[in-house]
Amino acid sequence: MPPVHTPSSPISHIEISISDQTLVLVDSSGQALARYRISTALNGPGERNASGCTPRGEHYVRAMIGRGLPLNTVFIARRPTGERYSPELAAAHPDRDWILSRILWLCGREWGRNRGPGVDTFRRFIYIHGTPDTEPMGVAHSHGCIRMRNQDVADLFERVAPGTRVLIL
Repeated sequence: MPPVHTPSSPISHIEISISDQTLVLVDSSGQALARYRISTALNGPGERNASGCTPRGEHYVRAMIGRGLPLNTVFIARRPTGERYSPELAAAHPDRDWILSRILWLCGREWGRNRGPGVDTFRRFIYIHGTPDTEPMGVAHSHGCIRMRNQDVADLFERVAPGTRVLIL
């Protein structure tokens, strides 16, 4: 398993509260550096494959995708499509689960809970990612991922690095 990232900045880890629908960036002294409203899974917490739930426990940022791309860049299968989200694009594709701006792809650290057969966060493609600004924050509404406002996920993306510890409670 890769080591926990200790960047030159005082970032210690990310704490995600499913009950409060918040993501907090925490420094090495335990102080909150930033707090964001988020949206986790409509199906609630859970680790099973195909559950549509947000996995709990200790994770880390395994990959970061989207550096330097404009806000509202559309991703499908972690690749930019060349599209930028707009109300017109949304109307043309009403059933898309929009993944926008940046992707922080999570990997579980707890074998049998959020890593390994039947419960693997990474293989479930669980991300912290941007979503249309029309989507609600502060309420559970996603398909398992952690959704953020586009400006917020871009800010978070610039403050962390691969290996950053992520606790989902």
